Amino acid sequence: MIRFLSISHLAVIDKLELDFAPGLNVLTGETGAGKSILVGAVGLLVGGRASADLVRTGEETASVQAVFEKPDGTEVIVRREVSSQGRSRAFVDGALVTSAALREAAGLLVDLHGQHEHQVLLDPAAHIDLLDEFAGLTPERDGVAAAFSTWQRVRDERARLASAEQQKASRAEFLAFQLSEIDKAAPQPGEDEELATTRLVLANADRLQRLCADSYTALYEGDDAALATLGSVWKKLGELAALDPKFSAYVDARDAIKSQLEDLAFFLRSYSQNIDASPARLQEIEDRLAVLERLKKKHGPSLADVIDRAATLRQELHDIEHATERAAELDASLAAAREAYRRIAGDLSSRRRAAADEFSKALEKALADLAMAKTRCEVRFAAHGGNGDGEGRWSERGMDEAEFYISPNPGEDVRPLARIVSGGELSRIMLALKTLASTDALGKTLIFDEVDAGIGGAVADVVGARLRLLGDRFQVLCITHLPQIAAYGSTHYRIQKTVRSGRTSTTVTRVDGIDREEEIARMMGGADISATVLAGAREMIEAKANTKRKAKAKGGAV
Repeated sequence: MIRFLSISHLAVIDKLELDFAPGLNVLTGETGAGKSILVGAVGLLVGGRASADLVRTGEETASVQAVFEKPDGTEVIVRREVSSQGRSRAFVDGALVTSAALREAAGLLVDLHGQHEHQVLLDPAAHIDLLDEFAGLTPERDGVAAAFSTWQRVRDERARLASAEQQKASRAEFLAFQLSEIDKAAPQPGEDEELATTRLVLANADRLQRLCADSYTALYEGDDAALATLGSVWKKLGELAALDPKFSAYVDARDAIKSQLEDLAFFLRSYSQNIDASPARLQEIEDRLAVLERLKKKHGPSLADVIDRAATLRQELHDIEHATERAAELDASLAAAREAYRRIAGDLSSRRRAAADEFSKALEKALADLAMAKTRCEVRFAAHGGNGDGEGRWSERGMDEAEFYISPNPGEDVRPLARIVSGGELSRIMLALKTLASTDALGKTLIFDEVDAGIGGAVADVVGARLRLLGDRFQVLCITHLPQIAAYGSTHYRIQKTVRSGRTSTTVTRVDGIDREEEIARMMGGADISATVLAGAREMIEAKANTKRKAKAKGGAV
């Protein structure tokens, strides 16, 4: 949903900021006021083509920015800039992105109707999703997707095994060589760190022995040894404690302190005696570290990675050596997965074909309500669909490929929906489709331009009711010239073109109350608004509001 839209220096728009609301937002204004430019601005945000002609005369850069609210309640900020040289840049949450990333980020949040380059529903791959949604086949679709995932996983594993079998001998030899190299060295976890510590000790053996000897003498054997000196200290502390009990705690601790110092002295002596400072020992450590470093460079970067690599090599070698057994297991699993997919997907295919006629009739009826009474609709399935052949065409959607065929004109053959060229017809077809079945996420923004082309009267009233019905599930932005449609809006914006200081500029204003009544009256009777026309506009707005309240009270829709 578009929460906020900001436009700067785009065509006849100088500066514009809009807060859009949920539900049906209608935008009205005189022909040429700039309504299509507003739609084009949103089109830029979803990856539309940028051109230097879009930049307002005298300006260096045009920019469009919007705050979108995603279905989960989080927000994403999308910005598009176009320079007067025709170059464009796109940003998502302040980060520079490619056009593809822009379409991926914003294209899922907005659906433009009335401009072919942004029609998701013109993609035949989306038609089968709509048919499934209409027929309530989502649970079956989930089962097909799960079966497809299982079949694909087993198939890929069997393919990898087959490829490994072709290179079995050379691969096994290579694995055995790598594994023997690691096994020969037999690295142990943390061994390299322990050896590095030992090397440091041996390299500083002389200094360590000297420090240990000096410390031992100072503690235990010297003329002024600390332990001997402490003996007289403890004796005096005993006399002090006899006079004042405050010294008793220190007297009690003397045995523990003496024991710790004696342990330290004996450890210093033992440590010094046990240092193997021979060059041979140091060389042995260096050689071992060199072996471990070579292994880490090959299979690391850490020694733990080397040990993990050995386990992986051992498992792969085991799989190759037992490939025949594994191949038989996978062949059986693959056959079972293939049969399960065919059965589940075949059942889904049958249900789709049973629902196709009902869907076509429902679409024809919905279009008849939208002044396309003679329209014929068909759902056509590709010839290969449903027979289980051609595994390359299988997908998580099933084995079918379906496409909507439509003929808006009597006497003409039905043609693929993608070939419908009239913007007004296309918008109404999309409106009918979305009221029958929609795979869009709740809260998505649907923009309808030219939806009122070639209609009026009662048909316009039906279109308005359908748009308001969509507004209960999505945010709908509709540009219209018809008061019957505009009166259904929950939020109304007036687009005006003015000339100031010799410059043309488009403004957009939210209208409520008397201002909205006057705008509806203008749409009904022109610039000269009489009291009768104004009263008629007020009555129309109130009638649409009452219709909506009655529908809500009944728990249904218009």
